[in-house]
Amino acid sequence: MSRRGLVAVAVAVVLVVAAAVLAEAHRSQARARSDYLALGDSISFGLRDPDSVPTPVYSDPASFTGFPEDVGAALGMQVANAACSGETSLEFLRMDASVLACALHVQYAGTQIQYATAYLKSHPNTTLVTLMIGINDTLSCQQATSDNCVRQLPGVLARLSSDVATTLKGLRSSYQGTIVIVNYYPLVFAGVDYSPDVNRTVDRAVSRYHVKVADGWGAFETAAAGSSGNLCTAGLLTQLVGDGCGIHPSLAGQALLALAVEEAVQNYRPPSESRLPPCTVESARRAKECASG
Repeated sequence: MSRRGLVAVAVAVVLVVAAAVLAEAHRSQARARSDYLALGDSISFGLRDPDSVPTPVYSDPASFTGFPEDVGAALGMQVANAACSGETSLEFLRMDASVLACALHVQYAGTQIQYATAYLKSHPNTTLVTLMIGINDTLSCQQATSDNCVRQLPGVLARLSSDVATTLKGLRSSYQGTIVIVNYYPLVFAGVDYSPDVNRTVDRAVSRYHVKVADGWGAFETAAAGSSGNLCTAGLLTQLVGDGCGIHPSLAGQALLALAVEEAVQNYRPPSESRLPPCTVESARRAKECASG
């Protein structure tokens, strides 16, 4: 055989070996691929506002993607997104409290906590759980009251704190791995933003359960700094037909939440009130509640 022939054979052998090594690496990666359980409300689900662009197809849950899908793709995880749009912290735990008929990415008949505990028991390869819950507690109160939930807020937050602690206790009974609490971004509804109150309440309630916190608030505030803090102008919220923005994150906003989760996973930062936004309010009564809070 000529020298050129020997070289050709050698190259072929190298390529075959390299291909075999890569194939085995991909098989090993697939075997090692971990599971990720995402829990929460419409933000985790990836919901877009009804009159947003492009027009959402509510009959097709697969047409919605939230930050969990971005996190799963970035970290190489298999995602089970059990989020239910509109769900409150109480509905998360109790079927009798729920009036929702959720479109779901994964199908289940009971509550989110029931699905979550069953999933964790049957998926021992789970290495990440995210939870983003609480803002619907205040939104529901705002819609049901004439004063935007000002008087009822302390009771709503106390209920939220209890529900979230119960949720974390349930999750920890089946799972000791990484749990990331995702803080809400500035979310104004009917002229009021209760997301700082929700974030602060949830972070306090879960601090004993060894969780990490994804600073959604800080991520959005930083990204919108060049737009004078306007999340709509910064492109972080769903764009509405005609003009303005909805309250749900755009694809860019979802990607930003995903980055916050990935940062929390890679860099442990325990819940700390020093990272939460100042409890600024308009009324003297609300200011007093924040100061005592």
